[in-house]
Amino acid sequence: MRTDAVSPLCALMVLALGLAVASRASGDQGSETKGKLLRHVVLLKFKPEATAEQIKAIETAFAELPKKIDTITAFEWGTDVAPEKRSEGFTHCFLVTFADEAGRDAYLPHQAHQEFVSLLKPQLEKVLVVDYWAK
Repeated sequence: MRTDAVSPLCALMVLALGLAVASRASGDQGSETKGKLLRHVVLLKFKPEATAEQIKAIETAFAELPKKIDTITAFEWGTDVAPEKRSEGFTHCFLVTFADEAGRDAYLPHQAHQEFVSLLKPQLEKVLVVDYWAK
């Protein structure tokens, strides 16, 4: 057997094994959420009388929150385009990401978030919120 062909293969196997061991070891240190991102999903269903202008103002205000609340690490949103037509009237989905529960917990009572909620509530028929740890 040629040693010059085996050496890179062995090195690769040792590296892979080392990464697997390191990954497993880091998972054993602390909670199951270490290194994961906390996602905060908000689905909105507006009242039938909410105008396009009012909804646009809500979209804009929600999108401004990451500039005002530093614990938000990522933000995205969109409107329902599913061909199944099973959204049950929920038209808007917002995904807010936090590094941890402390970030989310600081966001909820934050003045900028509370001002947004005050703008939202008069136009809101229903809201669905789900938080999960991204895997």
